[in-house]
Amino acid sequence: MSEEKKVIVELNENPEYIINMGPQHPSTHGVLRFEVSLQGEMVKHLIPHCGYVHRGIEKMCESLTYPQVIHLTDRLDYLSAHMNNEAVSLCVENALEIEVPERVKYIRSILSELNRIASHQLWWSAFGMDLGGLTCFFYGLRDREKILDIFEESFGSRLLHSFIVPGGLMHDIHPNFKKGITDFIKYFRKKLPEYNRFLTGNVIFQARTKGLGILSKEDAINYGITGPSGRASGFSCDIRKVEPYSAYPYVDFKEILYNEGDTFYRYVARMDEMVESMNILEQLIDKMPDGNEYTSKMKPVIKLPEGEYYQRVETARGELGVYIVSDGNKTPYRLKLRTPNFSNLFIMNKLASGYKIADLVAISGSLDLVIPDIDR
Repeated sequence: MSEEKKVIVELNENPEYIINMGPQHPSTHGVLRFEVSLQGEMVKHLIPHCGYVHRGIEKMCESLTYPQVIHLTDRLDYLSAHMNNEAVSLCVENALEIEVPERVKYIRSILSELNRIASHQLWWSAFGMDLGGLTCFFYGLRDREKILDIFEESFGSRLLHSFIVPGGLMHDIHPNFKKGITDFIKYFRKKLPEYNRFLTGNVIFQARTKGLGILSKEDAINYGITGPSGRASGFSCDIRKVEPYSAYPYVDFKEILYNEGDTFYRYVARMDEMVESMNILEQLIDKMPDGNEYTSKMKPVIKLPEGEYYQRVETARGELGVYIVSDGNKTPYRLKLRTPNFSNLFIMNKLASGYKIADLVAISGSLDLVIPDIDR
């Protein structure tokens, strides 16, 4: 057989197909398309395509005042809305060298940790469902509703709040706020073990996640993978520890770190983070001081001094950075957002290549991607 015929036979026996996964409806993980090169069931190469829900948020901010910018940050990682609001507010306050009241610091951190738990609950629900555990979706959403009820009672909204603003809070919290959180913690401490019985200890789930999509600490640092996805690879990157802000200097909590770096330990890191968030909430809610919910030093029209300002916070998916360039006007000359999901997405080719397409579903789910955070 000639060399040319041998090549044709080999290509026919092991053809490489290019298929599209997505774009999906926003009610899934987001509008994202994977261009996947397959040889049989094995992923040979993967190219993520994003931009399907791009709204030009950074450009829009150039024509909005700083309080108005807050309403757009909700729509980035909509599962970390409070944390997004806080990042912009802190950046503005630091530029003006204004310190908010202690009560505001405590409430902001409490809201961030509630937001973190609610986000991880939804991730757990969707991740279990991705791998065939439909029961997870019902249990996770059942418990998440408890947090959304607390939000709705104080802010009138369940997902997008715009409650944390430059200078403090939009208004004070509801009188039932403290009791609602205390009751939720008592409730959820008993319910979280159910999550482990349903999914964590499941033999099939462990077989589909352990040893898959291994991310080394070196790659996590090189790609800028932050949040639980980076910490599951041993990358110590928790902004609450590295550069404490708001009320985090006043609490004692453990940074969740693992060295395995596979799909299973990215899962375990988030499960452990929910426990730590409850520990933080218990410390803050007991010590929350009285006082004003807004500083008297903030002027009605906010103008930042000329210069460049940067602030970062720890969202449910990692480091969110806000970079503001001011020319002294009431609108930013330039606003740039460093969102965690962008970096976390573009490690997918490295993690999924060489695994089956079914494993790609598990690996992508373990990164907990929220696509509108990328398509900003």
